[in-house]
Amino acid sequence: MQATLLCVLGLALLGALHAQDSIPIQSDFQQDKLTGRWYSIGLASNSNWFKEKRDLMKMCTTIISTTADGNLEVTSTYPKGDQCVTRNSLYTKMEQPGRFSYTSPRWGSKHDIRVVETNYEEYALVATQISKSTGPSTMVLLYSRTKELSPERVERFTQFSREQGLTDDEILILPQTDKCMADAA
Repeated sequence: MQATLLCVLGLALLGALHAQDSIPIQSDFQQDKLTGRWYSIGLASNSNWFKEKRDLMKMCTTIISTTADGNLEVTSTYPKGDQCVTRNSLYTKMEQPGRFSYTSPRWGSKHDIRVVETNYEEYALVATQISKSTGPSTMVLLYSRTKELSPERVERFTQFSREQGLTDDEILILPQTDKCMADAA
């Protein structure tokens, strides 16, 4: 029984590693061009927290800046009830440009973040593989420099999310809001 369980766990781990390797990264990634203000247009995830909070989520703003040591400071401001909540995250650059790691101080989850594609001036598609004690999950984010994005970019986000194994129930185009948008200037 234990040998079978170990075999199944080994195959699951191999599958997770293969899935991570299949996520592309923007060729010729230029980190300095990624900095500045972004709006979250789409979010897709198979995590439990997403399923629980999906109906409450709204568009948020994210400010990306480079730290002195070349990592990314990511500050997101989003509406939560009657308040605006700001979350700061430090994405540590990895050897491959366009790939970052992050460990959640609150949950202890490890995040493998990849900038899949961007033209820096209009949109960015970002995929994250999350390793947590409760199991792995996938998250895909679609950012835009403006509050609206072309249907073609939104369709690309949906298509890419499906390619990562996410279902239509796990893909959300975030409702627009003006709440908390000015706070992240």
